[in-house]
Amino acid sequence: MDTTWILVANASHARLFNLEAPDALVLVREFSHPQSRERASDLVTDKPGHYLSDGGKHGNYSPAESPKHQEMERFAQQLAQELDHQRAAGHYQHLILVASPALLGALNSSLDHHVRALVKATVDKDYVHERPHELLQHLKSVIPL
Repeated sequence: MDTTWILVANASHARLFNLEAPDALVLVREFSHPQSRERASDLVTDKPGHYLSDGGKHGNYSPAESPKHQEMERFAQQLAQELDHQRAAGHYQHLILVASPALLGALNSSLDHHVRALVKATVDKDYVHERPHELLQHLKSVIPL
């Protein structure tokens, strides 16, 4: 029988479940990324650099992405690496991704093509703190029978 895993995540926390039966989830592993919960000012150690424009005025460089967004991207990459490692070990054959919209986008762009081929459904909701039986209720339309 093929094994289905369900990753439920937001920018700072994730839980990985094994779908034992259509009505039974078993927690495989939890992940935490507390940096995503930090204030942006705590994530940056330096002030932005300055520049002098042609008109003699000064300005500040600003990063292309906010520090919080960069931390979310790091967490997505960490989760993607773990999913690829577990796939290579043969621990699952199907994957359902449930994540907050921003993290789901970052996760989709971080996934290896082998893992992406195993994704059977995606749900762009933050259900990371739901109890397993509540999570199953939210996902009954995407869980394979």
